[in-house]
Amino acid sequence: MKILNFGSLNIDYVYQMDHFVREGETISSDSLEIFCGGKGLNQSLALSKSGVKVWHAGAVGELDGEILTQQLEQFGIDTKNIKRVKNKTGHAIIQKNQAGQNGILLYGGANQEITKNQVDQVLNEFGKGDFLILQNEINEVGYIMEQAYGKGMRIVLNPSPMNRKIWSYPLHYVEFFILNEIEAGDICQKSGSGRELLDQLTEKFPNAKILLTLGQDGSLYKDGDQVYEQEIYRVKVVDTTGAGDTFTGYFIGGLALGETPEQALDHAAKASSIAVSRAGAAPSIPTRDEVLNGY
Repeated sequence: MKILNFGSLNIDYVYQMDHFVREGETISSDSLEIFCGGKGLNQSLALSKSGVKVWHAGAVGELDGEILTQQLEQFGIDTKNIKRVKNKTGHAIIQKNQAGQNGILLYGGANQEITKNQVDQVLNEFGKGDFLILQNEINEVGYIMEQAYGKGMRIVLNPSPMNRKIWSYPLHYVEFFILNEIEAGDICQKSGSGRELLDQLTEKFPNAKILLTLGQDGSLYKDGDQVYEQEIYRVKVVDTTGAGDTFTGYFIGGLALGETPEQALDHAAKASSIAVSRAGAAPSIPTRDEVLNGY
């Protein structure tokens, strides 16, 4: 069994702010830090740090993307399926306020230059039973899903960021949905409590496994008739950027390693709590030893 993450690669520009910029307002930032990021890269790092072998596919700019491939390779992630293109590497402008919360503006760049030919070449190396991890920060997601499903791959979708493209994807091919309550509400086009959203998602996707993250209220995971609840581990919050990606990587990584859903959820909760206690997205993701021995 292999784990392929066909996902985004960004350079994150993180600005420490007193508060998020409001319409018409100009304010100064207290600091600027630059990190490797993108939901795809973050999830690949979390998967690798959870203890599994990861293959990453995607695209970066030929002039400014080397830092991202080097970051992945540093943690043993296979990068041969990352294409170099003439466009700039994707990047994110991240505002971080005094409470550690963030607001993010994305520029797709190279992430939007995935081609069907690249998809076909990448998927030739994978087959039945292999995991495919997807987010919504690259193009051709629908085509990737169609081709992967035809090969019998197990599709994991984190539908973030939510936008109109989501509705064009063959969502009935997804085995695992991993999403937060805002994304769940958008997909269901309804609001409600965590349990209500979980029921609505199950009604909409009866054959899928649903992992719903609820911020301070923990998470819910539904597999068939079984529902698992996971509380958070409370820490002093420094930066929430990448916490959800850390949770995703450790949960899927745990299942791939043979952990029970309860074990995978617990380790994912611990990993994400460590991540929010540190600055940055990729740099904040803990190793498996830290997760197992940190509490």
